[in-house]
Amino acid sequence: MSLPRPKNLIRPLVHDLHAYVPGEQPKIKGLIKLNTNENPYPPSPKVLRAVKAAVDGRLRLYPNPTAEKLRAKLAIFHGCQPENILAGNGSDEVLALAVRGFVEPAKNPKSKIQNPKLLVQYFTPSYSLYSVLADTHGAVKNAVALNADFSLPSVAELQRGGQWNFHAALTLVTTPNAPSGRGYSTAELEKLCRAQKGVVILDEAYVDFANENALKLALKFPHVLVARTFSKAYSLCFQRVGYFVGHAELIAALDKMRDSYNVNGLGQIAAEATLDDLKFYRANFKKIISTRARLARELTKCGFRVLPSATNFILAKPPLFPAEAWLEKLRAKKILVRWFSAPAVKDYLRITIGTEAEAQSLVQAVKDVIRDA
Repeated sequence: MSLPRPKNLIRPLVHDLHAYVPGEQPKIKGLIKLNTNENPYPPSPKVLRAVKAAVDGRLRLYPNPTAEKLRAKLAIFHGCQPENILAGNGSDEVLALAVRGFVEPAKNPKSKIQNPKLLVQYFTPSYSLYSVLADTHGAVKNAVALNADFSLPSVAELQRGGQWNFHAALTLVTTPNAPSGRGYSTAELEKLCRAQKGVVILDEAYVDFANENALKLALKFPHVLVARTFSKAYSLCFQRVGYFVGHAELIAALDKMRDSYNVNGLGQIAAEATLDDLKFYRANFKKIISTRARLARELTKCGFRVLPSATNFILAKPPLFPAEAWLEKLRAKKILVRWFSAPAVKDYLRITIGTEAEAQSLVQAVKDVIRDA
């Protein structure tokens, strides 16, 4: 009796799936890592002490299943109630829950017929995970281009364009945008939210480096959720803690679907301690924003076209060589940045804002490449 072939046990949808590609994790000793938008500064000493103190007999126990204390602190921080908050294993988990909770899977995800109930909608370029989440669920995707300068099309422009669907089951907006770094005003986001009839997620992973945020829209509109993370600004990538803020009914629906004990115990403790020392982090935000401005000026002097940024990274078009060639030239000098092959951004490098010393090392490497050319 022959055994089944593993290939025949896998859903066709999974066979055809293109997985999310994370930023490269360096294997070269001494490499300056400016490719995955991590905060260059460590967590607060208070956070480190809290995590170390929790490494005891509790490790054998399950954590609080709903991240109760963390949600209570976040509710105070955001001026809402704990039932307005869903904690997750990074914001990626809550984004995945939203796709599963609000969008019907399609019999034919490649269908050109836009049944709004089957639709995951987003702008391009933006967070590349969105398309993977839609494909994993078997949803229909509607990717609509941002303006040429990566600004957000107005509602009127979207209406004239004809491709945007104002009834899409789920619309995802990365704000500030990644990978461009462009910030969007709360006013323009509110106009878009008012026009949408399905759920809108404002993905604010980088908002702590911007001039304004749209959190109030999640508490104002019943169909809007704001996604936040402790990874980018709060130096907790390793712990994977993210969350949604929004209407209690939407939050309760997604809460039914999340994995049991989805936020690990040490992550909960680290995030709680983070909220107790916001002054420490805000000082780091100022340092990163200051370094961002200086790095942009220095690269501009070297012939780069640096786009305005409201994030902890910049998108810059280099001179002399294609961006992909610059990626390798900088790697040869032990500096790792990010390059994307997507047509809208293939001429640019995305560069994380590191420490002041790392920024100076990057500038010197750039000058050396130009000199050698």
